[in-house]
Amino acid sequence: MIVGIPAEIKSDESRVALTPAGVAAFRSRGHTVVIERGAGFGSGFDDASYRAAGARITISAAAVWRQADMVLKVKEPQPSEFRFLRPGLILFTYLHLAADRRLARELLHRRVSALGYETIQLADGSLPLLAPMSEIAGRLAIQAGSWCLQARSGGRGVLLSGASGVRPGKVLIVGAGIAGANACQIATGVGAEVTVMDISPARLRYLHDVLGGHVTTLMSNKSNLEEELGQADLVIGAVLLPGALTPRLITYKMVSRMKRGAAIVDLSIDQGGVSDTSRPTTHAKPTYVRDGVVHYCVTNMPGVVPHTSTNALTNATLSYAMDLADRGLLTAGAQSNAIRHGLNTYEGKVAHPAVAEALRLRPQSPWN
Repeated sequence: MIVGIPAEIKSDESRVALTPAGVAAFRSRGHTVVIERGAGFGSGFDDASYRAAGARITISAAAVWRQADMVLKVKEPQPSEFRFLRPGLILFTYLHLAADRRLARELLHRRVSALGYETIQLADGSLPLLAPMSEIAGRLAIQAGSWCLQARSGGRGVLLSGASGVRPGKVLIVGAGIAGANACQIATGVGAEVTVMDISPARLRYLHDVLGGHVTTLMSNKSNLEEELGQADLVIGAVLLPGALTPRLITYKMVSRMKRGAAIVDLSIDQGGVSDTSRPTTHAKPTYVRDGVVHYCVTNMPGVVPHTSTNALTNATLSYAMDLADRGLLTAGAQSNAIRHGLNTYEGKVAHPAVAEALRLRPQSPWN
């Protein structure tokens, strides 16, 4: 199979879908890898390292898309890339189609076989290709939130760690999955007063135990959320439903009652966001103020640390991409529940049930 790696063109996105080591792994199985010139520069990988691993370097994105049987990306195709989509192409990347109807329509119209990293799911419900970026985003969330709380960013001027004789800042984390857990770890590590909410008692018990009791755990319900939002300096939205839109748990009214200069870092923004007041932002312009609250809603947070993110992403995606290249989509999916979960669109139909529900369509899987 010919595997194509175009350069990412989303705003401030410096990651690349495959490291040189990943290229070497594909080449060892007899596959061809075509990569756009300069695609790895932002992550610290030059063209020479890809050539040494056996990749062919092309001068344009168009050449990559045209030659490839399967395209690996980091972020979803941007509007300027829609012209490259075609019937029979396998696209493997983060898609988040429940929150992007325009892209979903293009993939269906052009009959692309599109698999979303975020919907590859194991039997225990875990999301192995979302996990590494969720880990990084969760850790970055506290760093971003600390910046939002600075006075020059419109924040309250609160130092999360506090100081001698001064209380630490209060952090509320909504969602105790991988992103939320990592945000908890960093927030408690800097000395903040941390509360985490989730609907899973087992997950809350786990976090309480692994963090040595240095975090307050609460069941997620409207009453608890309203009370905690009124006290929080920093709120981290870390709710995820695989393939589906994120529930809007934080209402306009709740935000209006938060402290002036408090901050919301919405890690759920790729799937629509956890707050009614959230809207996508970029690294170039990451924040805005709504009702006196600083909002940080960057849709590709891990892109700000591309070397770490690219290595972590390749580590997670390579075995699945290799399986698709070795066996082809239909055979690989027939033998792997995870890949079947990963398929979002196929031959003009929506294959993933949660994506189909969000788009108000009927799911139709090629393996049924």
